[in-house]
Amino acid sequence: MFSGIIEEQATIAHATMEGKCKRVQVQKPRGWKLSLGESVSIDGICSTVAAIGKYYFYAEYMPETLSKTTAASFEKNRMVNLERSLRFGDRIHGHFVAGHVDATTKILHIEKNGRSRRISFALPRSLSRYVVERGSVAINGVSLTVAAKDGASFMVALIPHTLKITNLGALKKGDAVNIECDMLARYGSR
Repeated sequence: MFSGIIEEQATIAHATMEGKCKRVQVQKPRGWKLSLGESVSIDGICSTVAAIGKYYFYAEYMPETLSKTTAASFEKNRMVNLERSLRFGDRIHGHFVAGHVDATTKILHIEKNGRSRRISFALPRSLSRYVVERGSVAINGVSLTVAAKDGASFMVALIPHTLKITNLGALKKGDAVNIECDMLARYGSR
């Protein structure tokens, strides 16, 4: 379980296919102590630490994850958002994020507004009922508020701080991102 508050950005140092699975080597942030089997959100994907080196850690993705997330496009030098899993008793600053990506979606439009940005995303029909104006959504693992929703799209507004400390500031029109709907919207609406 995560909160959607990104702790670090890191670079993918190496990514290879091993059979039908993908093995990704990620730069380990300074001061991070990781354990084998620990969960780390990598661009919103709940990832298991499969191996640890002095400066890197490794995650592996099975075909199911590769087909439903942006992990298939992870390659050398790509910047990813990282968050370690919550510990019991931690404060929740964002919203509950499982790291179970619902879908990938594309950026439709980016509007600069001074130092902030408004980004519009295509909204998959299957997720429409779970994305509500002023509700929460996670994009590449970042907890965000839905600023507007219009049929087949939704928009978020990003403050300069979010643009600086996450990889969302580097996004361009047409880029694919991971989307996870708010758990409360998903399970509360049943």
